[in-house]
Amino acid sequence: MQTQALSLKRDVGLVGAISLIGGTMIGSGIFMSPQTVISTIGSTGASLVVWACCGLLVILASFCYAELGTVIRESGGEYIYILRTSGPVMAFMLIFSSVLFVRPAGVAGIALSFAQYVVAPLYPDCPPPELLVKCVAAAAIVTLATVNCLNVRFSMSVQVFFMVAKVLALVVIIVGGVVMLVKGHTTNFQDSFENTTVSINSIGIAFYQGLWSYDGWNNLNYVTEELKQPEVNLPRAVVIAISLVTGLYLLVNVSYLTVMTPKELISSNAVAVTWGNKVLGSWGWIMSVAAALSAFGSLNGTFFSGGRVCFVAAREGHMPDILAMAHVHRLTPSPALIFTTAISLLVLIPGDFQSIVNFFSFTAWFFYAITLSGLIYLKIRKPELPRPYRVSFIAHQTPPNNKGRELTRSAFSRQVPIILPILVLMAAVFLVLAPIIDNPQIEYLYVTLFIFSGVIIYIPFIHFKLCPSLLTKLTVFLQLFLEVAPTQKNL
Repeated sequence: MQTQALSLKRDVGLVGAISLIGGTMIGSGIFMSPQTVISTIGSTGASLVVWACCGLLVILASFCYAELGTVIRESGGEYIYILRTSGPVMAFMLIFSSVLFVRPAGVAGIALSFAQYVVAPLYPDCPPPELLVKCVAAAAIVTLATVNCLNVRFSMSVQVFFMVAKVLALVVIIVGGVVMLVKGHTTNFQDSFENTTVSINSIGIAFYQGLWSYDGWNNLNYVTEELKQPEVNLPRAVVIAISLVTGLYLLVNVSYLTVMTPKELISSNAVAVTWGNKVLGSWGWIMSVAAALSAFGSLNGTFFSGGRVCFVAAREGHMPDILAMAHVHRLTPSPALIFTTAISLLVLIPGDFQSIVNFFSFTAWFFYAITLSGLIYLKIRKPELPRPYRVSFIAHQTPPNNKGRELTRSAFSRQVPIILPILVLMAAVFLVLAPIIDNPQIEYLYVTLFIFSGVIIYIPFIHFKLCPSLLTKLTVFLQLFLEVAPTQKNL
């Protein structure tokens, strides 16, 4: 009997793509990181500059990823790009640290943020119990894992809904700030650069915290095979979503600083709740609900993309075969999602939000730098590769039936200049080295050793394929139990 191989369906359109990027970016960070950014950098003016620079850096990086995503049209994001440009060893080091630390740390950090906002109204005068916060965070992780295992379209519908809800919440904060500015609340913007802390470490940590709020800008590259017309929708979604989020973030921070003094901002456990209590009075609880919904939507987007990284790595032979399988009816990578859930719950147990953010950012930007090096390599050594996306700001495409017709281009159409990935690469190297050089901590050494320890696992189990027979039996059992089957690439 001939069996038909499964593949993931292209269910993500332009609206879903924008919601996946923007809905993941607008999450816990904008409600949790502002106080850390301003406390690290020291002044209101410098904190706004940091937020603007973070947005600019992410926009430039996203253009580079848009080209990578249309040259290498496979799901997996950094993993598949590093595999195709830097080789299997470096790619395995990425997936080893990503699956066991980076992705679960991201999920745990967002879940903790969601939980803190959920329980904050119950403890208005004191910090909530840590055990309660972690239990709520664990419940959120399990709930969204279930949603993502059931149906891709339903998961995207959830993402679109929460994207709309969180944009409306940020608009409320912005409008409230504008009203207070009109009333003359401008004290916090006088001498706005006074007490600025200028050091390599403070700038690096401030950027780590700011960039945490922009995390998710590259989510669409993880699900390229599930995106409709990726050569068109990928760059369009990137430009629309990241530009929208950057503008919203700057205006929201201005609103925070209009209503609260820097000291109040730094001491607040939940910035949006404090803002709501001062501006909305008895209706301040709405901000707590909005922030929780925002984090929940971001967590959904992180889950949706994170499970695909594990899935693609298993398909390439860098993870157990069971993780490369999809449900035979629902066509979702449920084994990879379940595995990501389990690791995230383990990371959640000792999790602390600030340390998670710092070490997550350090590891993420290390591999961003390697990915951008790969793009520079492709542009220099393989310029003949087809590049459906060749513009810096606005996408263009080849018409489906292009017999005798020229390539349609937008006004300003041109290839992404090589200086762009070089600039972003320099910023990535700075973000990796800055905290280590200025204020070295033993934890960064542990993270670095953890990343390179992937080589020890790679040599026996991947290169020499020393696979215990027990793993084969377990794969067969789980395949039958979870009703999953191997998949093929959807290119």
